[in-house]
Amino acid sequence: MKNHTITTFILLGLTDDPKLQIPIFMFVLFTYMLSITGNLTIVTLTVVDSHLKTPMYFFLQNFAFIEISYTSSCNLRYLYNIATGDRSITYPACLTQAFLTDVSGVTEFFLLAVMSYDRYVAICKPLHYVTIMSRKVCKRFVLCCWTAGLLIIIPPFTFFINLKFCDSNVIDYYFCEASPVLKISCSDTWLIEQLVIVSAVLTFILTLVCVILSYIHIIKTILKFPSAQQRKRAFSTCSSHMIVVSISYGSCIFVYIKPSAKESVAINKGVIVLLTSIAPMLNPFIYTLRNKQVRQAFSDFLKKIALTFRK
Repeated sequence: MKNHTITTFILLGLTDDPKLQIPIFMFVLFTYMLSITGNLTIVTLTVVDSHLKTPMYFFLQNFAFIEISYTSSCNLRYLYNIATGDRSITYPACLTQAFLTDVSGVTEFFLLAVMSYDRYVAICKPLHYVTIMSRKVCKRFVLCCWTAGLLIIIPPFTFFINLKFCDSNVIDYYFCEASPVLKISCSDTWLIEQLVIVSAVLTFILTLVCVILSYIHIIKTILKFPSAQQRKRAFSTCSSHMIVVSISYGSCIFVYIKPSAKESVAINKGVIVLLTSIAPMLNPFIYTLRNKQVRQAFSDFLKKIALTFRK
């Protein structure tokens, strides 16, 4: 890092218009607080409520933790930049932010794939569910998700560390992300761009194939159920996960199919805000509002708190 001519960057943010800074700050802060509150609530409920100790809720607990990590790594610095007016960020801080964001994002996709497999076992192999999805196996799955995230991100990141910046230190973005950083580098970025593409495609294809195969078997099994009530109940157990999968993969397709980072950073900042702010905020509500057990656990939790304060 000492050999870099430029060691501090300027993040332009979403807009230069001074009139929009306060509305944007309030919007990002509001969605961030809702996201943190919602996901922390899920983590808390899955820890304290004895009815939420199944594998599905264990994975949901870890998914909520990843959402907290992801939205915090993207938005906390941006909120600080708007609040203080200081748009600068040091090169080590930029690297750290990019690393945390990418690892959280990649790990989230692998966890979504594992969650789809969990639903497959629950519906297609219900008699063997407890044996197949034991606590030990679930922990290994989560560990594998984080390991996969690290193994996929570290190779391109090692090249990212050695980038040189000569002429410009202005990043046309609101947080440190690979494409806009590569755009201003004076190094030859062809190899790292190819690594980023391979990593992204590998993650996307592997996890999407797992999700699609799981749901093909799930739908086939559900359609064989004799009663409409059984089919409805089975679909309802998967509906929340299917909605979250659709949002995650749909947003990823829309945002990251773009030209070379050196040629153009054709990223719609508004869509990125939806991905980093709106989706982490909506996901807890998608899971809780459509799930009777979580709603009941939340109600019981509030009653316990109320009784504690009365005493």
